[in-house]
Parts: sequence; structure tokens; C-alpha cells
Amino acid sequence: MPNTFDPDHLRAGLQPLSAKLALTEEELAYQRFYSLVGLGRDGLVNSRLGRFEIGGYEIVTQLWTPESPVATLVLVHGFYDHMGLYRHVIEWALELGFAVISCDLPGHGLSSGTRASITDFSEYQVVLDRLFVEAEILQLPKPWHVCGQSTGGAIVIDHLLNHGDDSPIQGQSILLAPLVRPRGWTWSKVSYYLLRAFVKGIDRRFSENSNAPAFLPFLMADPLQPRRLPTVWVGALARWIERIENAPRSNRSPLVVQGESDMTVDWSHNLAVLNEKFDHPQIFMLHEARHHLANELPALRAQFFGFLTQRMG
Repeated sequence: MPNTFDPDHLRAGLQPLSAKLALTEEELAYQRFYSLVGLGRDGLVNSRLGRFEIGGYEIVTQLWTPESPVATLVLVHGFYDHMGLYRHVIEWALELGFAVISCDLPGHGLSSGTRASITDFSEYQVVLDRLFVEAEILQLPKPWHVCGQSTGGAIVIDHLLNHGDDSPIQGQSILLAPLVRPRGWTWSKVSYYLLRAFVKGIDRRFSENSNAPAFLPFLMADPLQPRRLPTVWVGALARWIERIENAPRSNRSPLVVQGESDMTVDWSHNLAVLNEKFDHPQIFMLHEARHHLANELPALRAQFFGFLTQRMG
């Protein structure tokens, strides 16, 4: 399907989610492009887009609400990603009767900011905290659960370790292939310190990060995919890794799903860190799964969604 929406024009026309405005034709075109139309049982789900401003960014938000929601899932996407890639997670949550609220992170998707860049990971925390405020304004049903994929998982980890009992997340915390360190981090860090004064970014390499054969071609044709990896983001990641590995321990017990064929994150190291930082995290391993669990093969998604569903009561 051809791209019939302009991200900047779409964002400029958005109001806060609390305005409860119906979707415009351009917003519907965006949702159709990413197969976000008609989600949920019988398609009886209210969906709308909105916008808030925080930290110098215009952040685009999205809300899906079933007829009688019983809880809320706060969804945090990964690096290079955006809300449009999370249809399967949204549908799973809607089937459980959850409202789902999400946003495109700074520099991603429909939100403003230099593409795929961030000065410091603390900026992600500011956006996540503001998303919680949005959920409160909308009076979304509690308990609130949270789900983060990859860098979204890193953002959730940071929140849990540094907010303790003050977190508004009193339901489950789900980490899908969470980032602590990427694979090959030692070499990547050396390269960053050697090149940062001379190179502002490198061309992105698209890789097979799902067993679903249609996913990589879709990513490469996706108009919202960044095409460069800014070196400033790598520097922000280096500082964040040090912060997390020195963070205080938490009494939380997140639900962790990890593929053993993941070639993006250093999952063995990451799981060791999570076991050290959290109180008996519940870890579900999938031998064949790659990194982008939200877009894995249906059979693999069914396995980990089954694991999660049993624990969402």
C-alpha cells in the first residue's frame, strides 16, 4: 500500500488525546498503512492519535480502548521502531480487555527530533513520565502494566530501578529482548571513542531480526525507518549502560522474554544483569526467536503471549 500520509503534517494537526477527536483521513491512512485499523474483537475498539510537548519535543501518542477496559498496558517501542510496528502486541492486550497507550519516542516515527538520536537516555525517562501523566489525565483503568521491547525494555528497566515504589506501574512489567548491552559492545564502544570526533553517524545496516519472512522487506520499505545511526546515540547508550549496571537493586520481578537466536543484544550478559538487579525475574526463553519478538512468527508469538497471559491476572 502506498504511503499516503506526511509525518510532519500529520503531527502538526494533532491535539491532546484528551480532546477525544475522531481520526482524520490522514490519520486513518497512517493506521491503514501499518494495519492498525479494526483491531480487537469485532473491531469494537476506539482508537485515536494525539500529541503532547515535553523536553523540546512534539511527541505523538496513540490510544486504543476496548468497550469496557479492565486494565491498561503502557507500550514502549525499541530503537529505530515506532508504534506502527506493534500491532500484534496491541491485539494481544486488547484481547485481555486492556486499554493500550503508547507514543513514538523522540527522533522516531511521527514524533519530532533528529532521527534515531538522543543526547542522554534521561530524555526517554522524561517522555515516559509524561506518558504516565497522559494516562492519568485520561483516567485509564488500573492496574497499569508496562511492556518494553529492546531499547523500550531499557527505558522500562531504568524506570523500575530508579523509581521503586513510587512508580505508577503496579501491574506487570514485561521486557521483550531487553537491551542492557548490545552484542559486540566492547568493540562498538572502542570504535565510538575513536571515531566520535570525526564521524557524526554511520549508515544503518538492516538485518534479519525476525524469522517472519515479510518483516525485513517491510522495514526496508517503511517510510518512518531511520537510515542512519548517529554516534551521539551510541555515546548516550555508553553512559546509560554504566548508570544501569551501577543502579540500586529492585524488589520488582519483571517478566522477561528472550530469544536465543537474538543477534542484536548480548542477551547472556543482559540476563545476568537482570537477575542481579531484580528479585527473581521470570524469564521465558525461546530457542529459535530472534530479536524483534513483537514481529516474530505467529507460532513463536503464541508461545510467549501464552506465558505472559498466564501471569497478567
